[in-house]
Amino acid sequence: MKLLVLGLNHKTAPVDIRERLAFGPDIIAGALRDLTGCEGVLEGVILSTCNRTELYCAVQDGAEEMLRRWLSGFHGIEHERVDPFLYAHADRDAVVHLLRVSSGLDSLVLGEPQILGQVKTAYQTASDCSATGKLLGRLFQHTFSVAKTVRTETAIGSNPVSVAFAAVNLARQIFSDLSKQTALLIGAGETIELAARHLHNNGIGRIIVANRTVERAHDLAAQFEGFAISLTEIANHLPEADIVIASTASPLPVLGKGTVERALKKRKHRPIFMVDIAVPRDIEPEVGELSDVYLYTVDDLKSVIDESLRSRQAAAVQAEEIIDFHSGEFMAWLRSLDAAGLIQDYRQRSEELRDEVLARAKRQLEAGKPPAEVLNFLAHTLTNKLLHAPSSRLRQAARDGDAVILDAANELFQLAPERMQSNV
Repeated sequence: MKLLVLGLNHKTAPVDIRERLAFGPDIIAGALRDLTGCEGVLEGVILSTCNRTELYCAVQDGAEEMLRRWLSGFHGIEHERVDPFLYAHADRDAVVHLLRVSSGLDSLVLGEPQILGQVKTAYQTASDCSATGKLLGRLFQHTFSVAKTVRTETAIGSNPVSVAFAAVNLARQIFSDLSKQTALLIGAGETIELAARHLHNNGIGRIIVANRTVERAHDLAAQFEGFAISLTEIANHLPEADIVIASTASPLPVLGKGTVERALKKRKHRPIFMVDIAVPRDIEPEVGELSDVYLYTVDDLKSVIDESLRSRQAAAVQAEEIIDFHSGEFMAWLRSLDAAGLIQDYRQRSEELRDEVLARAKRQLEAGKPPAEVLNFLAHTLTNKLLHAPSSRLRQAARDGDAVILDAANELFQLAPERMQSNV
C-alpha cells in the first residue's frame, strides 16, 4: 500500500479546465463512493476548491493510471483532454505536497489561511462517507498539526493577502473612494465574508448580500450593516451595484450576459467592476465582452496578489524546513507499519515452530524419556529451527559481500562486527 496524490491546480490548468473537473458539494459523497469502489483504491479524500482538484488516496501499486482515467471519466471528459494538466506525487512527495497545500505554500495567495479549513472539510466529508482508514486518518491528523505549527512558528500568515483582499484592493484602485460605491456580494461563504469585511474596513458605502439561503445572507449582511436578497432577486438589484464579487458553489453561472446588459442600460452604462472567484464560474465569461464591465477571475488576480507577497517569502523558507522535518516523521511512522507486519509474521512463524517442537517433546516424555534429556532436546531443536533461516541468509550475505545485511544484523542482534563475520 502506498500514498498517491493526483490532481491539478491554478499552476497547471486554466480555469476552464478546473471548473470542468470540480466536485460540488452535491456530488462529493457519490464521487467518494465511486472512487473507493475502484480496484486498488483502499482509501480516498477529494479536495476541490476554486484553485485545485486533488485526489488523496491509499492505493496498491499500479493504480495511478486508473485514477487518471477515473478523474476524467467521472466528469465525462476525454482522458487526453485532461491528462496533460495533471500531476502525481507518491509516498513522501505526497506527504510533502499535502503539508504544503494545508500550510498555504501551494496556494495562489502564499500563506492564505482558508485552504486549511477546506482541507479539514474535505477530510471530514470523506470520513463521514467511510472513505478513509488508518493511513489517511493518520496523515490528515498529522497535517492539521503541522499546519498549526507553521502558522504559530512563522510569519507566513502576516498581512492580509487573500483572494478576497486582492479583489477589494483592486476595487480600491478602480474606485478611489469606496464610500460612494455599492457592492453586491453573491454567496455567503468564507471568501465572501472576508470580502465583506475588507470592503467594510475600507469604508464601502453599501453592501448587498445575495445567497440561495436568504437567512444565511441576512446573518452575513447584518454584520456589516448591509441587507440580504435571494439569488432570484439579483437582476432587480444589479443596476445598483458598482462592485460585484461572486463566490458560490453553484455548478452553473448565476449571472448571465443578458442580465448584465439590462443592468447596464438602467445604469446608463456606468461601469461595473466584477470579480468571479468561483470555480465553476458564477458569471458567464461572455459578460467580460461587454464594454462597460471589468470582469476578473481568480487567475486574473495573480498579478495583484504578487505585489503583496514579498513580506512572506522569508517565512515560506522557514515553513518549508518545518514541513521537511515533519514529512520525515510521518514516513518513519509509515515504515513502522511494514515492520509491524513483519514482526507479526515472524512471531507467528516462531510460535508454529515452538508448538511443533513442544509436541515432539511431550511425546518423548510420554514415551518415558528422562525429563532432562527431553529439555535438552527441546532447547537445542527450537534454537536450531529459529536460527536456521537467518543463519543461512547471513552466510549468503557474507559470501556476496552484502554489507547492508551484515550491518543490519549487527545492529539487530547487537553483535561485535568482527565476531559476527567470523561466526557466519
